[in-house]
Amino acid sequence: MKHRVAIPLDLRAELAQEAQALGVDEVQLEEALAWMLANDVAFEEGEGLARRYSICSVDIEPRIGHPLARRWFARLKGQVPASLVPLYGYNLATLRDRALRVWEQLYNIIINKIPSHNLRLAWLRLGGAKIGKGSSIWRNTEVLGIENLRMGEDSVIAWHCQVDARAGLIIGDHVAIASHVLIIAGSHDLAAPEFWSVSAPIRIDDYAWIASRALVGHGSHIGRGAVVTANTVVAKVVPPYKIVGGSGAKVMGERPHELNYRVGGKGLFTFLH
Repeated sequence: MKHRVAIPLDLRAELAQEAQALGVDEVQLEEALAWMLANDVAFEEGEGLARRYSICSVDIEPRIGHPLARRWFARLKGQVPASLVPLYGYNLATLRDRALRVWEQLYNIIINKIPSHNLRLAWLRLGGAKIGKGSSIWRNTEVLGIENLRMGEDSVIAWHCQVDARAGLIIGDHVAIASHVLIIAGSHDLAAPEFWSVSAPIRIDDYAWIASRALVGHGSHIGRGAVVTANTVVAKVVPPYKIVGGSGAKVMGERPHELNYRVGGKGLFTFLH
């Protein structure tokens, strides 16, 4: 099984620090890393500056036979701002996950069409979402991975968006996400006959603006005050205050650095909101 989710650590470069945190020597941890890579617990792709690491996106911790690898996997799970998929079976983790998915589908089929900010936000929060004061998610927007959604204060996600938080979605304060935006946390390994899933957390920092019909792909980090223009596809780090658009999400300009405004999304379209 090679379903995987990205982590922000370079495991080889940070081996010494990780060994110290785990209370073992570097040689032992290097051996554990080799075991993890050989047994599809961790994944290493690319070379040099393009090298990146992932761990299995299914919570296989109970099945990891190597004791140190099991301890390290438990620690690395904390690098993912989302819950891993449980090992399905007759257990509480499976029951909880199934209940959350039913709760999520009820939101996406029924609740997200009800004209009440308070009801919709209450439903999301009861499902585990953390949504700050003054923030809103407008009607007909679908949310996947409700329990992994983190949204700051005074931010808005407008109509008819798809918000995929299954690998972790962190949205800052005063963020404006316009209508029909797609935020997609995963893809698939096109080089693998098994079509394994690959995913990565998405971060959208304070004062960012995602314009209509943009697509924000897995692993994106939209910096503070950055703008993704309409119909743009972005799947990379966008530096703070930069305006990106067009093919390859090229830099088109820069915003002022002294941003100081409120989005006020809950105050817009208040009739039957």
